[in-house]
Amino acid sequence: MFRSCLTNASHAVASSSRSSLHTSAVLNAHLTSKQVRHEKISKVQARINRKLAVDAQREYAVLGHRPGQDHKWRSCALAKAVITEDVLYSDSVPEIIHSVEGDIELPSHLSFGINERSKELLFEVLPQLSAQKGVTKFSENVVSEMQEAMGKENAKANMFAKVVDLRNANAKGLAFENRRRCITLFSPPGNPYDTGRPEVQAALLTIQIRGLWKHLLTFRKDIDNRRGLRQLVHERAKILKYLKRLDRDRYEAVLPRLGLDAASVEGELVV
Repeated sequence: MFRSCLTNASHAVASSSRSSLHTSAVLNAHLTSKQVRHEKISKVQARINRKLAVDAQREYAVLGHRPGQDHKWRSCALAKAVITEDVLYSDSVPEIIHSVEGDIELPSHLSFGINERSKELLFEVLPQLSAQKGVTKFSENVVSEMQEAMGKENAKANMFAKVVDLRNANAKGLAFENRRRCITLFSPPGNPYDTGRPEVQAALLTIQIRGLWKHLLTFRKDIDNRRGLRQLVHERAKILKYLKRLDRDRYEAVLPRLGLDAASVEGELVV
């Protein structure tokens, strides 16, 4: 009797211990899986954070300013001199040259290096000289003939203005005009086409870098151009570091004109 009671009690204790052991094991396993899943999420988030930090550092080295500080580029001298496609094809107000015989409508941007002096000669002086050349004899109809000749020359000038509009140029023509503007802007007053000047080289590289960066934002798998972008960024940093050793004042003066921070060209650059 006592032995049977003892046996039943031992079986009850064993079953309860097994059930409690089983429940705790399942609970511990459940907690462990939650911890493992939380740890995996943390690792993924950490990897994403590292990637975002590297991308921010890469963008800083390429563009020359921190993310969210685009006003530094928009307010610099280089950005104001360069013509982008958005500015070129925007609805801009044309320039009008008024005269008695008719008006000449000029586009906002003339191509192929037509400066202010050339524009004055082509659209103000040349039509008058051509009209006077057509009228060679003085007669009673000389005034009407002169007015008719000036009207024809003004019509020719309007057609020529449409031909030399920068919107007719292709991508190479627009790049040529931007390079010309950069060279003229960063050259010394005595030599307006000093292409060997470090400031000019840095400006030309900055324009090329920003154009390539815009391309890579659309075509992210273009590995060859990404490698070329890396080379251009390091070449610009090399030129600016040389300028810093050559003349510290010129170096500090050219950085805001290019829209660059000093930290974006010094130290280790991640591109």
